[in-house]
Amino acid sequence: MNSLVTGASRGVGRGIASVLAAQANSRVFATGRTIANADLPRNVIRIACDHTDDAQTAAAFERAGDIDLLVNSAWGGYETVFEDGAFAFHLPFWHKPALRWSAMIDAGVRAAFICSAHAARTMAPRRSGLIVNISYWAAQKYLGNTVYGISKAATDKLTFDMAHELRPHNIAVVSLYPGLVRTEAILAAAGFLDLSNSESPEFSGHVIAALARDPALMERSGQVLVAAALAKEYGIVDIDGRRPEPLTVTSS
Repeated sequence: MNSLVTGASRGVGRGIASVLAAQANSRVFATGRTIANADLPRNVIRIACDHTDDAQTAAAFERAGDIDLLVNSAWGGYETVFEDGAFAFHLPFWHKPALRWSAMIDAGVRAAFICSAHAARTMAPRRSGLIVNISYWAAQKYLGNTVYGISKAATDKLTFDMAHELRPHNIAVVSLYPGLVRTEAILAAAGFLDLSNSESPEFSGHVIAALARDPALMERSGQVLVAAALAKEYGIVDIDGRRPEPLTVTSS
């Protein structure tokens, strides 16, 4: 299986790429602006790529060739989570810098759209493939940041409509909601957060690997899937042996 994981320099993307690379008969391409410095297994094929640059994205997919699994994890907007030494993620939208919109919409939603288009062009002739868009509960409720909510809602709508258009080609598209993941950015803000039910970055990777093998995959296409709920269904535990409880729209 050939996989491409965007935004794999750190965080959830890095964890997913690392897990997929450990699977038998799996070749993994990982993209990111700082991918050369990423803590990834040696067999991961690194492609330096800024997904806000369409030419760089096209070059990355040209190098990767036919892709069976695309994970859209590239994102932006967390770079300024701390402003002037203070946690600024929850500031009201009129106090946000304009770059927060560009980072989350362009580096996140638009990048997922462009990458999915490249992947679909190679998947459709072979009538198989899986596209996973990393999303979150902010799509369905307010989670402290207007732009964040807009970007995740757009991601879920992207999933739904792409799934509709790709269904005749036997290509599945899903939105995957991790829980609270112990990424570098989250750990930096740990003093503000309860990490008792958090997940490792690798947890979603194990879930995606199992999902790709699921014979009923097409039945899930177009859906929002919660990583911890799928993990319970597939019998997956986190790398520390814990079983994170699935979040819901009310508990997230």
